[in-house]
Amino acid sequence: MQTSAVTDLAHTHARPVHWLATATAMAGVVALAGLLQPGPAGATAAPAPAAAPDAATARFPLECGGAPSKIAQRATGDLDGDGNPETVAVVHCEAGSGTPPSGIYVLTHGKGTGKSAGGGAARVVATLVDPSELTTVSGFAVRDGAVRATLLGYSSPDVPSCCPDRKEQVTWRWQGGSFVRAAGAEARAV
Repeated sequence: MQTSAVTDLAHTHARPVHWLATATAMAGVVALAGLLQPGPAGATAAPAPAAAPDAATARFPLECGGAPSKIAQRATGDLDGDGNPETVAVVHCEAGSGTPPSGIYVLTHGKGTGKSAGGGAARVVATLVDPSELTTVSGFAVRDGAVRATLLGYSSPDVPSCCPDRKEQVTWRWQGGSFVRAAGAEARAV
């Protein structure tokens, strides 16, 4: 006697209940896959670089006899290698006439203000040129972690203040916890 193959495979006939169970299982798998998705891909944002100290907020150790001081030039750069910029300012007294001597000051953020934008007043941490040296600054830049300047001065008190007769190119670099001044051939790149 021969048996039909159809009767042996009777369980393979799809009924509506089978389709409903399959559709429900597939919907569950799709929903679960949606919940287990990884987060959005992308690079993490690097922290914003710190803002340089604002020279306009600093109090400079400059005696102007009641006249205001003037920030003639300013530049920023990371001078001590800590990843945060310092500001270097060339400042002199606001004179009605003549050429007042300049001071060059290194500024950092005030204590307790952090190194971010919107902090408190900048503070002077180093004086590179004191106005008592009676020099003026003609060239000035902060590059490659160094302060570079051209200083104009006088060889004697007899030289008229209108006409400096001495010119010196100098560079300051942060070394061993202080600014070291180099002059002459090493500083000629100004």
